[in-house]
Amino acid sequence: MGGQSATRPNKAAFCTGSIVRHVVVMAGTGAIGLMAVFLVDLLNLFYISWLGDPALTAAIGFSGVISFVQIAVSIGLSIGIGAITGRLIGAGKMEQAQRVASSFGIVMLGFCLLIGVFTAWLAPLLLSLLGAQGEAARQAASFLRIVSPGLPLIAAGMGCSGLLRAIGAARISMNVTLIGAMISALADPLLIVGLGLGLKGAAISTILSRGVVALMGFRCARRHGLLAWPVRTHVVADTKLVGQVAMPAILTNLATPVGSVFVTHAMAGFGLAAVAGQATIERIVPVAFAFVFALTGSVGPIMSQNLGAGKLGRVRATLVASLWLVAGCVALTWAILFLSQNLVVRVFSAQGTAAMLIHLFCNWTIAGYVFIGMLFVANSAFNNLGHPLYSTLFNWGRATLGTIPFVWMGMRYGPGGVQVGQVLGSVLFGSCAVFTAFSVVRRLHPGDQATQQAMPVIPPPQTGEAGLIELDELDHSA
Repeated sequence: MGGQSATRPNKAAFCTGSIVRHVVVMAGTGAIGLMAVFLVDLLNLFYISWLGDPALTAAIGFSGVISFVQIAVSIGLSIGIGAITGRLIGAGKMEQAQRVASSFGIVMLGFCLLIGVFTAWLAPLLLSLLGAQGEAARQAASFLRIVSPGLPLIAAGMGCSGLLRAIGAARISMNVTLIGAMISALADPLLIVGLGLGLKGAAISTILSRGVVALMGFRCARRHGLLAWPVRTHVVADTKLVGQVAMPAILTNLATPVGSVFVTHAMAGFGLAAVAGQATIERIVPVAFAFVFALTGSVGPIMSQNLGAGKLGRVRATLVASLWLVAGCVALTWAILFLSQNLVVRVFSAQGTAAMLIHLFCNWTIAGYVFIGMLFVANSAFNNLGHPLYSTLFNWGRATLGTIPFVWMGMRYGPGGVQVGQVLGSVLFGSCAVFTAFSVVRRLHPGDQATQQAMPVIPPPQTGEAGLIELDELDHSA
């Protein structure tokens, strides 16, 4: 088994070749998958807006904040499993990578099931804390009771996607996500409009889509030798190993939805139209900036493999290339939305306060996503270079000191002030995070203590099943 692994050095696909090409291919394929998923969410909002009920549109906003918290946990777990397996693959330890991924995968599913069940149970209380009332609160609670118990499905899909990207199978990861998105896109109009199920139809469609992504992702991960039956005696040790990255990553990713909770509560004070406008923007942003969001999960494996191989110059080149791509993506998106803002308002039937917020975003506040993208890239560097607590510090700093005081001051100027205040804190914390990331990369040296801590020592495996690794031609080209 060991001989096979040694003769397949191309598994560490990112240790050679153009850094810019690797970043573009990984983020580009990841962006297509993310765009497909979030486009379905945007279509949900579009179909719901057809029903002409402001309470339903606001319900999407309220339930979306809570779902954002759940997904943030799943993202943190997938970052952990992708980062550790990426380092092991870069160091040529494929068998250990499979065992760790299998052990942590079981724990990941159980943890997300627990969160999903408790969220469904506490949905009315959580929504009331956000300021949801009346029909909007009832509709949002119904949505969460259907979707939340299925949280392990999206966790499984994200985890398998992270594993596939870690080994370089970016296009396979993308295709899995696209299949799920296509199913949801077909089911949405039938369930929401055709059968008249409204928000319940959107919830059922979401569960169907996530189930397909989880099943397809698992099959592809097994096919490429990334998952097997867990080794019972190593589950605890492997979980602790991945947890060193996953837990700080969870804390880091929870910061953004926590800040969003405060923003939503502030918007609720200005009526359902303000919440609906905020909900529309929050559905547009992931689609418009899918490439920027994809960098967070896609750049990590590139940094991890080169760190494991001791190629630190390529680590810094990855950071620089990612920042340039963020700037270009935001500039292009700003131009597109600036020119099409009136169409966006008409498509989502936005009026009054909701329309004002959309115009403000398309004209000015969208520029703040340059700094949010900088923060995302810096966080990916921190998580994969042995400094995950830095990303936790900066994300929580932005969610608290960078959000609460600015939004509180902005509330004096209405819902538009809330939106502007939300963006201003990102300028400060995004800039500081990038300077710190370059400092971290500059301090890395082959064989020093920081690099050794970033590349943990794995105990030898106790099973030979992990040696059955076969990559197809698509993976070689990736």
